[in-house]
Amino acid sequence: MAKSVTPLLDFEIDRLTNSILNRISGDSFETEVSLLKKQDLKEVTKTKGWNFNWKSELAQNDREVYKLSIVSNPHIVQGLASLTVKPDHVYLNLLESAPFNIGKDKLYEGVAGNLVAFACKLSFQRGGEGFVSFQAKTKLINHYVTTLGAIHFGGHLMVIDSMAAQKLIDKYFKS
Repeated sequence: MAKSVTPLLDFEIDRLTNSILNRISGDSFETEVSLLKKQDLKEVTKTKGWNFNWKSELAQNDREVYKLSIVSNPHIVQGLASLTVKPDHVYLNLLESAPFNIGKDKLYEGVAGNLVAFACKLSFQRGGEGFVSFQAKTKLINHYVTTLGAIHFGGHLMVIDSMAAQKLIDKYFKS
């Protein structure tokens, strides 16, 4: 039997915004996070530039896969997050911005931060007191400490505690 490998996450927090920000126009767009549906999978494939196999991720029973979209344009996926709700926290399995939201020519800023804030909100809602953990690539550990207020617990393990989670939630959610 093949050993399961935990992916090391390497999403970039480009900017913490109160929604997502169009880099060309400077306009801010209200977002919503909803469960990814099977019919969404045709838009999030490797042939369309996505790095992860989201169909496989969606098929795993211990995970919930969420998509970020703009309220006025819900059919375009801006980013995805795979989360596992544990008794005391939410574990972030994968996070990926849409291919057009990556790199120096990205269309929108704030996608990854928005999804991390959602994971924190879900943790509060499900009894995890806002705690979120994930495995980070070594080169981004300091980035997550600085941008998200995450704590480095050794190795690749990062944890966002209740205080840092509330700051992210307050930034992205208005209630």
